[in-house]
Amino acid sequence: MELQDKDLIEEKIGSEDIFDGTLLHVKRDTVKLPNGSEATREWIKHPGASAVIPLLDDGQVILVKQYRYPIGRITLEIPAGKLDAPDEDPLLCATRELSEETGYQAENITKLTTVATTVGFSNEYIHIYAATGLTAGKQHTDEDEFINVVKMPLSKAVELVLKGEIYDAKSVAAILMLERSQKENVNV
Repeated sequence: MELQDKDLIEEKIGSEDIFDGTLLHVKRDTVKLPNGSEATREWIKHPGASAVIPLLDDGQVILVKQYRYPIGRITLEIPAGKLDAPDEDPLLCATRELSEETGYQAENITKLTTVATTVGFSNEYIHIYAATGLTAGKQHTDEDEFINVVKMPLSKAVELVLKGEIYDAKSVAAILMLERSQKENVNV
């Protein structure tokens, strides 16, 4: 943080738990604003997540298609899942989700980035990886997950992002970052 940005910081002066669910924990905090006034901040506490974009030797990526209840739509995404605990190694989570959702194992998994998913109301960070050296296996999703595996050329995935047909934020970031790294011949 730069010194001149100090005038932007809000200080928590009170906090209450609103909802404590399996995945989400809703908080309502009272904060002191930089001008001395008070305000309320409602936000979701999340353990974090990992996601992985699998790249086959032939240049195809492996995506997953699933129904997302909150938006009422079927989405095309990269495999992802929440950390089992806030201190779980994100790489282990990415490896697990790749195996569960697609059945693939990776020889190499490289970190692309970490993004804050929804900074206006959640503290969730998602760690995004690229996986190569893939070996096919059997998909083994959780009991409440229904996922179809989709393979397509990376160029087609980029096209779908640019047309707004892939709109899941983590997937958009991963697809565009992977394309960029491939163009720059960065070993991913």
